[in-house]
Amino acid sequence: MNETILTSFDPRDDEPAPAPEASADIVPDIPAKFRDPETGEVRVGSLLKSYGELERMVAGMVRVPGEDADAEEIGRFRRLLGVPDAPEGYDIETKHELLEPDPEVNRRLHAAGFTPAQAQLVYDLAADYVVPLLEDLGSEFEADRQHARLVEHFGGEDAWREASRQLLAWGRANLPAEALAALSGTAEGVIALHNMMRSGEPGLLGGGRDSSAPRNEAELDEMMRDPRYWRTRDPDFVARVTEGFKRLYPE
Repeated sequence: MNETILTSFDPRDDEPAPAPEASADIVPDIPAKFRDPETGEVRVGSLLKSYGELERMVAGMVRVPGEDADAEEIGRFRRLLGVPDAPEGYDIETKHELLEPDPEVNRRLHAAGFTPAQAQLVYDLAADYVVPLLEDLGSEFEADRQHARLVEHFGGEDAWREASRQLLAWGRANLPAEALAALSGTAEGVIALHNMMRSGEPGLLGGGRDSSAPRNEAELDEMMRDPRYWRTRDPDFVARVTEGFKRLYPE
């Protein structure tokens, strides 16, 4: 038989294959100054030395000045970051009329080393968050001030609460909604509304209603206790009471 599971063995088969000859074309991007002029091989030592010098130079450019750094070094570092030479170098655009660029604020931002973009962000955050908060506080303060004035005018919190309820009911029955809203927006308007209710002036504004009808709950209660309302049922008197109900408790 000629078939066999054995293969011929040549000792030379175990020898490693020869490494390909180095070629200058393997790394074509290496500058000529880092190659041997005769063989074209890369001079690794020169390459590493040059890289080390470059690394030290870059590190020196971005090194954060220490506590012992002089003004010149600090200034060079700030200019590298983009900080202007003076606060006047900030070109601030404001989003709100209350936030005009402030020289003192800009001076402090510059002293802290803020770049123009960082300084602009400070103003933008103030416009987006601080101004709305101040406006809300201002509205609350004004509302409290108006309320305090009305409490004093009507003689106490309880008296004002009762007057407020009566004024609202009377105003709804006698005034256009727009006029009532305008008058009830300030303490002066509320006081004027109270004077109008006491004098019965809006009888004309109420669409020709009887000005002799009760103008508040006290007058309505008094008329309902009158015998003309509950005993004799005087038609005119009952009509006035009915008109008072419509004014004070509109549907």
